[in-house]
Amino acid sequence: MAEADSVVVIGLGRFGASLALELMAGGTEVLGIDTDEDIVQSLNGELTQVVRADSTKPEVLRQLAVNEFDRVVVAIGSDLQASILTCSVLLGMQIPVIWAKAVTEQHALILEQLGVHHVIRPEAEMGRKVAHLVRGAALDYIEIEKGYAIVKSAPPERLFGTPLGKTGLRKEFGVTIAAYKKPGAEWHNADADTVLEQGDMILIVGPTRKAEGFAQLR
Repeated sequence: MAEADSVVVIGLGRFGASLALELMAGGTEVLGIDTDEDIVQSLNGELTQVVRADSTKPEVLRQLAVNEFDRVVVAIGSDLQASILTCSVLLGMQIPVIWAKAVTEQHALILEQLGVHHVIRPEAEMGRKVAHLVRGAALDYIEIEKGYAIVKSAPPERLFGTPLGKTGLRKEFGVTIAAYKKPGAEWHNADADTVLEQGDMILIVGPTRKAEGFAQLR
């Protein structure tokens, strides 16, 4: 899918504002919408355009030309009814790509049943990530899909000095080392000839449990 040049962010609380500002920093045009005048004023000049409006009303979104943007993110978290109604209106406008924040499993289920393209639960996802970090030796953790992850870790000593292609780690542990980083250097893609040493960092790719288990080896 092509990268979005313009995005509407509806709901400018902590999550929505952070998302909108990060999109702006990446060069994306952002229209921010919220019902709170104080929030709108605080972001005035920070986004391409920010307006106080009721996103549950189709005529309002049409007046703001929301349908001309590449993607819309519904980041409303405190008012579930407004979130659901807004998503319903956007779907009726045939917006190509809609992302929506859900705060509960039931909320997420309703949004999925409506046909929202991407439903996210930031708090739940962050909680799972932190749990993985607290429990194991991983320094960072990204779950690509349920049960499959990328884990950042120090390599086990048993790999030092041996080209990865000769370690048999994929057959033995069911994971792949996708990238590595030398101290003070940038990340590089790993291959069969990569040799790891003390002080290196690696990105382990594979089933979550196996990737975490491999990260705990020393």
